[in-house]
Amino acid sequence: MRARQVSRWTASLIAVATVGTSTACGGTQTTSTAATPERNTPAGAERAAEQAAAEKAALAAYSGYLAASRAASRRSDPQEPQLARFLADPLLTNVRFNLRQARQHGAVAAGTLRSEGPTVVSMDLDADPPTVEIQDCVDASNYRLVYVADDKVVPGTRGSRHLATATATRYPDGRWRISAGAAHQDQPC
Repeated sequence: MRARQVSRWTASLIAVATVGTSTACGGTQTTSTAATPERNTPAGAERAAEQAAAEKAALAAYSGYLAASRAASRRSDPQEPQLARFLADPLLTNVRFNLRQARQHGAVAAGTLRSEGPTVVSMDLDADPPTVEIQDCVDASNYRLVYVADDKVVPGTRGSRHLATATATRYPDGRWRISAGAAHQDQPC
């Protein structure tokens, strides 16, 4: 029974920690908007500038999310201040829960988790709230959980190189935060 519980929380923590940590595995940028004006018109240029700004802000939020998640995972610290800066619910609650689980089991993250260049694959700036979808190829092959007491690897926590997706959402305060993410460990990249 304990082995099954350990397996569940470790798999969940690794999945959450590796949602956004590598390069894009393909995909093209699309926008989901009503009739986008042509780019050579003033309205088209404004729309293109708005899309470029949204892409830049969403990717910055994603990068911040990865850095905050790495820092929090190395100490299994659900109160890492940077988490709330770059994550939003429901992802923030999920990440904090998994960090608490790791801490309760006496485990922390070790190794290297790499993002090889996330890519925006779609955006919907007309949605309420606006969203940007990000795709990444996460290399977690050298990333694992270890027990603090003896530095032994927690069984079942070695990662792989796989596709990860994340949703960046613009909140009423104007900041972009990562609100959802998934590690697609069945989809190597």
